[in-house]
Amino acid sequence: MITKPGIRIGPVRRFTHNRLCSVDFFGRSLLLKYTRNPAEAGQEIRGHARLAQHYRVPTLHGHLRVPGGRLLAYERLPDGRDQGLLLDLLNTDEPSNDLHDYLDQLTTAYRDVILETAWPTAPTHLVRKLYWDRAAPGGRLDTYYAGTDFSVADGVIDIPVSRLATYTLQINGRWHHLDWGAILRWLRAHFTRAEPEWAALTQGDPTDVNLAHPLAWLDYDTAGMNSIPGEFANFLWYTAVLGGWLAPTYNPAAFADHPATFDHIRANAPSVRRAEVDQTTSAVHIDYTSRLSTPRRAAVTAYWDQLVQPVADRLWSGANLANLLRPYVVMRILGVYSLADLAPQDRLVLLARLAEAMSPTFDPTTYFLPLESPCPAA
Repeated sequence: MITKPGIRIGPVRRFTHNRLCSVDFFGRSLLLKYTRNPAEAGQEIRGHARLAQHYRVPTLHGHLRVPGGRLLAYERLPDGRDQGLLLDLLNTDEPSNDLHDYLDQLTTAYRDVILETAWPTAPTHLVRKLYWDRAAPGGRLDTYYAGTDFSVADGVIDIPVSRLATYTLQINGRWHHLDWGAILRWLRAHFTRAEPEWAALTQGDPTDVNLAHPLAWLDYDTAGMNSIPGEFANFLWYTAVLGGWLAPTYNPAAFADHPATFDHIRANAPSVRRAEVDQTTSAVHIDYTSRLSTPRRAAVTAYWDQLVQPVADRLWSGANLANLLRPYVVMRILGVYSLADLAPQDRLVLLARLAEAMSPTFDPTTYFLPLESPCPAA
């Protein structure tokens, strides 16, 4: 913290490759964002301008080139320790009235704008950062997994993922198959298709740290015409898995101003009850318990019932939502963190979730709202 007459500079916070810093400058509250990548900075400026036509966003006061990148100066919305984000409404033991009201506002705003701006759009005209670019040659799938192999769970299930196709997987009593190489090929192929995609004007990365409270949208480098199934998969996966468990576990510095997050990891972290290999039958047995705090459960339920389902009824009446969402969910599983870098039990759970998402019986309504204590089938 640096304080001079008329100037107060808060601590610098790191979010992925960006840096954020709050500044009080002679009575004006600013949020400074330093971005190293000039292309991303340009996309953020353009995305902010497009989003401002339909959503509430803080004012962008200006931007300038600085050594190594670009500095953007935004209006700073009211914030504080454990205040100012959707995250803070989720970091409670029970859903509050404020959370329910917020979810009503959020889903209404998204539903109105998505249905107003939805249009079949060629993939070349979509925001590509979170999906297409990660599947492209040299993207994250290559960076994370090309030419590499790793165990399902070191010291627990010491089978290389490349050999999982030679085993059957019994996960919480249900049988699955996971062919690692085939999944990567399928995912890359899906994101090279040229068919138009239903897209709409959205922020693109709707996480609980990119949604302010009171309602406003933050972070704009993925704002623009986004795949609607990709938008849905992003919010659902982040709210149900990343935001309450993996993100604070593997990127704790990003939550320094919202320490209540760490008090609720246990309520959102899955636990492995059984993990073993039967070599005589070439079967891997995994029993795990998914956990989702009641506020996060309320958020997923409202998002599905008040946004996903009504939009799907309008745009894809009668279509299989599981098939629409599957490639985007799988990319969120594989393309955010490298599974090879995770702790063995965390990797084990995500591989189980991957197998479930690839299953013909994949059902998003139970996948993102799991039973509190799944029991193996008899």
